[in-house]
Amino acid sequence: MKSRITAAAIAVVSVAALASCSSAAGQPTSPDGGFQPSDVRIVVPFAAGGGSDTSGRAIASALEDTTGATITVENREGGSGAVGYSYFLSQEGNGNYLLASETALLALPLTTEVDFDYTTFTPIMKLGDDYTLMVVPADSEFETCTDVVDAARSDGVVAAVSGAVSLDEVVFTLIEQDQDVEFDRVPFEGGSEVIAGLLGGQVEVGSLNPSEVLGQLESGDLRALCALSDERYQYEELADIPTAIEQGIDVSFAQFRGFIAPGGITDEAREYWIAAAKEFAESDAYTTYIEENLMQANAVYADEFVDYLEQNSADLEAVVGK
Repeated sequence: MKSRITAAAIAVVSVAALASCSSAAGQPTSPDGGFQPSDVRIVVPFAAGGGSDTSGRAIASALEDTTGATITVENREGGSGAVGYSYFLSQEGNGNYLLASETALLALPLTTEVDFDYTTFTPIMKLGDDYTLMVVPADSEFETCTDVVDAARSDGVVAAVSGAVSLDEVVFTLIEQDQDVEFDRVPFEGGSEVIAGLLGGQVEVGSLNPSEVLGQLESGDLRALCALSDERYQYEELADIPTAIEQGIDVSFAQFRGFIAPGGITDEAREYWIAAAKEFAESDAYTTYIEENLMQANAVYADEFVDYLEQNSADLEAVVGK
């Protein structure tokens, strides 16, 4: 049964902002030059320090370079992303707001009674795909993901998830379905808190994006047991990590990273941000973001992004839908 996020639990401030009519020099514009951003905000619906926060700050920095606009990042965490998305919903028609989006955009409406789904907003750009690694503390008895599954089947395993509808929740659910086991879950608000829970002994395993956990892997504080990806990573830092599929667990699922605008914005604002996104994708900043965060580059825009969201939502519904 879907849980309920009430309006009283979500702090919402409505902002109505209209863009001026001229375009600054060097900025991407719609054909008639009718939109210029002002005091732009990009909402990150999760806590600072995780993969979504990293994505939002990278997007903000790159779009500042692309457009010349000043872009402020706002972390509005809570409710596994519902607080941030619900706040963003209140910005209907405001072309000066963006949101760093990910799989929670699709999973929340399937599992929680919120007042939005992906069709409520204006998809702008999917940057790429971000898989996860199953990780454990350095002194864990587990050596493979198969060991974790076997323990879940016999004695139980406590797994960390960064939100009830997060990518790691989806991954653990897929493993449960594939292997006929069940994990005990402890929810956290973001990847940095999951890492703290692992290091503090509150949980036994976690599923984290490589960018969130690479520092702890390199320091030896945590170990990666497998990658929940179709194939092994080509990045040197991850190349030796076997996939779950290699270990007999037929599970692979990627989280997308991208950004959206509010619903109801003008065609000029939409075309402005699509043009800015395409310029971003051609920049060194985009390549750096993908490589530093160990992601798979797969940029799509606008209607193609909508098509992706439609298909991905259908895939997710088969996993987490109630």
